Amino acid sequence: MKITVIGAGNMGAAFVKQLRRAGHQVSVTARDAAKAAQVAAANPGAIAVPAAGAAEGADAVVLATGYGDAVAALRSVGNLAGKVVIDITNPLTADYMGLTVGHDTSAAEEIAKAVTGAEIVKAFNTVFAQVLGEGADFGNGRKVEVFVASDSERAKQTARAIAESIGFAVVDAGPLKNARYLEPVAGLNIYLGYGAGLGTGIAPVWIRKA
Repeated sequence: MKITVIGAGNMGAAFVKQLRRAGHQVSVTARDAAKAAQVAAANPGAIAVPAAGAAEGADAVVLATGYGDAVAALRSVGNLAGKVVIDITNPLTADYMGLTVGHDTSAAEEIAKAVTGAEIVKAFNTVFAQVLGEGADFGNGRKVEVFVASDSERAKQTARAIAESIGFAVVDAGPLKNARYLEPVAGLNIYLGYGAGLGTGIAPVWIRKA
């Protein structure tokens, strides 16, 4: 697939790394063009591009910015009508220990309202950058799961295909409004990793009886 990654931070860099390893055609853009260039240079075959027009021709756009920057970042990359946008953001407080929206809305729903026409799918928001960068295989047959929520079946299938191509298992988490559940799960994961000292080599999974 042709995939545009918006953001060159820890998550953006991890996405570029894994997507290139899986053979995807990857472009990366960021507010800091030098940082985008650095990420592309570290992953042969990836290219750094300016924001304007970065979404053109992409099969999917990965939104790897902070929630506060999300809408402006998406608007900067061109026309997103009909584009699949994978929203990995979480609406975190400044200390990362709480959420700024919830219960009756979610970051994903607010982004969808602001960027009309795009097909938003919540995914990867419960995965630490370190886990994404190192890979989904936790040994002994255990794979990290990616939960996908969207009102667009095409967006779900695109996110599923991308996640599976880089080694993750996928759980269909229903419609986009279920991001209201997924974002708090991410908050708990962050607390356990940092607040409770479990570290970033952790991930939430759903277990099921055979």
